Amino acid sequence: MSPSPALPEPARDCPLCPRLVAFRHENEAAHPDWFNGAVPSFGPETARLLIVGLAPGLKGANRTARPFLGDHAGELLYRTLLKSDLARGTHDLSNPAALTLVDCMITNAVRCVPPQNKPTADEIRTCRQFLVARIEALPNLRSLLAIGRIAHDSILDTFALKKRDFPFAHGARHALPNGLVLFDTYHCSRQNTNTGRLTTEMFEAVVGEAAASLKD
Repeated sequence: MSPSPALPEPARDCPLCPRLVAFRHENEAAHPDWFNGAVPSFGPETARLLIVGLAPGLKGANRTARPFLGDHAGELLYRTLLKSDLARGTHDLSNPAALTLVDCMITNAVRCVPPQNKPTADEIRTCRQFLVARIEALPNLRSLLAIGRIAHDSILDTFALKKRDFPFAHGARHALPNGLVLFDTYHCSRQNTNTGRLTTEMFEAVVGEAAASLKD
């Protein structure tokens, strides 16, 4: 891996990506009660599974300060984590503290909300240093779950692995040279679930397999 920063989480007002900073300031003006910052990872530092998404949603994590919380993708993700025993408690948007993660952590390849939910290649590359540091700060890490192709590619770039050797595919399981296992799923976005590209059963199957890998 490339040299990582001292901390695995960026400052809330991270200044590294000018376009994202400008968008953040626009949202601060429009919604001063929202979080509007670089969203920190969620979960215990002892986690053996790291779930990596794309970026915070404008009205989801950018508002709530928790990855996936408050948007359509998070509804499916958190329900599935509870069903797979990777979370305990209840999923309640009005009471985030009612849910805790078990042996897993959730983060994003890009920590600040991008316009139209589309980070640029430069923004993904700039934010990768935090993914590197996040991975290095998990001493018990055994498996990773990439939610979507961009997360998959960013994980491979973190380890300087060639994408052609580990192609993205829903349901794929990749044994990485460093001993970690990478699982892939289509992103649990509204677009994918509404079109049937990703069904609840398909998503639950991959998350369940990732959870089972911790018992091997």
